Amino acid sequence: MGCLFCNIVSGKIEANVVLDEQHALAFRDIHPVASTHVLVVPKKHIVSLADATEEDVEILGRVLLAARRVAEIDGVHESGFRTVFNNGPNANQTVHHLHLHVIGGRVMKWPPG
Repeated sequence: MGCLFCNIVSGKIEANVVLDEQHALAFRDIHPVASTHVLVVPKKHIVSLADATEEDVEILGRVLLAARRVAEIDGVHESGFRTVFNNGPNANQTVHHLHLHVIGGRVMKWPPG
């Protein structure tokens, strides 16, 4: 079956898509922790931020701008939102395809869990 997020990007697995751009796809998390919880993934398979290279600079920038657009779409760009990359086992990265969580719609606590 391969990478879960690659299968979502290719359309083999359905997702609740919020934004579809040339370099990034954003879809709702199936286990949301807030009213806005969207994952933004690059369409290119990159395992994690720790695996990104200089040639991924444009893609990484596009992922960040897509996250901003998701916050605008969901109406949390003014009240505030959190963006999170989980990298590796200690950060609880469970899908090994770089993804950015966009979380908003509630007050966040610090430090995060």
